[in-house]
Amino acid sequence: MLKLGVPSKGRLMEKTFDWFGSRGISLRKSGSDREYAGAVDGIDGVELVLLSAGEIPRELASGTIHLGVTGSDLVREKLANWDARVAELAPMGFGGADLIIAVPKFWVDVHTLDDLDAAAAAFRRRHGFRLRIATKYHRLVRDFLREHGVADYQLVDSQGATEGTVKNETAEAIADITSTGETLRANGLKILDDGLIHASQATLFRGRRLNWTDEQRQTLKTLQAVLGI
Repeated sequence: MLKLGVPSKGRLMEKTFDWFGSRGISLRKSGSDREYAGAVDGIDGVELVLLSAGEIPRELASGTIHLGVTGSDLVREKLANWDARVAELAPMGFGGADLIIAVPKFWVDVHTLDDLDAAAAAFRRRHGFRLRIATKYHRLVRDFLREHGVADYQLVDSQGATEGTVKNETAEAIADITSTGETLRANGLKILDDGLIHASQATLFRGRRLNWTDEQRQTLKTLQAVLGI
């Protein structure tokens, strides 16, 4: 059986079910809403596995599941050398959000990453410690800032309301996912002009582990033909 991992709840699950359904394959939960079992109709040899979106990258890389739907940001954040471990089969056109860097609006001279680098150096000279950027996306943010030459900062972990950390004085800037920017504006933040780290969307991924059976490979070909990808 080819195991397909899908988010287990919420709009991401519903949109995934709709995406497959519009292409002739029905995915559905079986049992009660509290059970994480599912069923697939419209193709043989595919088993539905319901997981949290954050678990899917790890299970794809380990080979526990063969295919998975999750945010492209989560794959890039959770898997080092992600493109050697999983392959993108199809962007799905929903779940869109941008991972961005934002700073306080009152930083009137900070509009770009170069400005942020200068501000971070000045901040360290003035305060004796590095400028804090709150985020839950440590790998993506660190790589992005290194590529753009930004130094003299530290990442602080935020698993809650990241946009509020500047007001709460636990960080000076943030790197977070946003769809509309409304929450950023409500918290007195602005996105840097060149501060887009990654434009994320729900994506169908395939694990690259080489222990697939011939039957599983054939099922994948059939699935791709049905989905038109």
